Amino acid sequence: MVKTGLAVAIALYIGGMFEFLSPLLAAIAVVFSIQPSIYRSYQSIIEQIQGNIIGAMIAVAAVFTLGNDPFIVAFAIIIAIGITSNMKMNETTVSLAVVAVVALMDSTDQTFAYFAASRISSMFVGILAAFVVNLVFMPPKYETRLFGKIEDSTSDILQWIRVTTRNLSDEPALKYEIIRIQDAIRWLDHTYLLYSEERTYLRGKGFAKGRKLVVFRQLITTTKKSFDVLKAFHRLDHKIEQIPEEFQDALVYELDKLVNAHEKLLLSLKGRIKQTHKQALRSVETPDIPLLVDRLMNEYEHGYDKDRLIFLPLASQLMEYHYQLEKLKRLLKSYQKNNQNEYIQTGIK
Repeated sequence: MVKTGLAVAIALYIGGMFEFLSPLLAAIAVVFSIQPSIYRSYQSIIEQIQGNIIGAMIAVAAVFTLGNDPFIVAFAIIIAIGITSNMKMNETTVSLAVVAVVALMDSTDQTFAYFAASRISSMFVGILAAFVVNLVFMPPKYETRLFGKIEDSTSDILQWIRVTTRNLSDEPALKYEIIRIQDAIRWLDHTYLLYSEERTYLRGKGFAKGRKLVVFRQLITTTKKSFDVLKAFHRLDHKIEQIPEEFQDALVYELDKLVNAHEKLLLSLKGRIKQTHKQALRSVETPDIPLLVDRLMNEYEHGYDKDRLIFLPLASQLMEYHYQLEKLKRLLKSYQKNNQNEYIQTGIK
């Protein structure tokens, strides 16, 4: 938001300084051109300059051959959309090409060559202003923001798992939190995509970032699996109260192993655990899920409530969660071995 406003102000200032006929077009071009990442901004500027040139050429050709009657303008817009769409340009570029056609084919008392040059220059100024602002001012720190959001989302999920497994959760509050966490996870996937698109220009940096991408992808996957476990417990909230307390204790005990291990891995990645305290990473205890499944089947075979088989998907979710934690532990061990004393900061959320 701030970058868009700043780029618009710069474009309007430059347009006024050079006395363009329509500095407002520069501001419109900024709105179409601003991008969430530097890499996307670089991709966008090339494509949008091409789209702007195509729109200008169509408009100039239409004005000199057919005039600028409203139906001629409509025809030129159709041609511009067709060409830019066939070139697989994105929607904003297509829209900017249409704006160029409309802007140049507007009626004017000025000499058409001067009028067209002024307006097309305004649009180029807007495109360049958006790129420069995105490059120089407040470049997005997706790595820091992504890990901060992963940490927040995981912390929320693990806290709710602890509360839910002990039958202490408030139903309306948990239902709201599940919806909120779902939105947060979608944000994680989107931000990871933006982070993965960012380019590095030094070979060593590129290799290091590749390692981080693998770690971040696994962090997100593990967070999703913990969320699946939370949703499974939420669906079985009232059923859990009907099983023997001894079995409830076994579920809580096994799940606490996974939750504690997940928290330790995050703390290790942040550098909060001493490197000499090796047991912190080795103590990802294996939950005895086969024993839980055997007990469920035994209770079913001896005439208990058949609905207890609905706990089998929960056991499967626990096994998958544990598998992803083990994979995360191996990745972190490899990452920390090759990147000693390098930790991820979370100063920006």
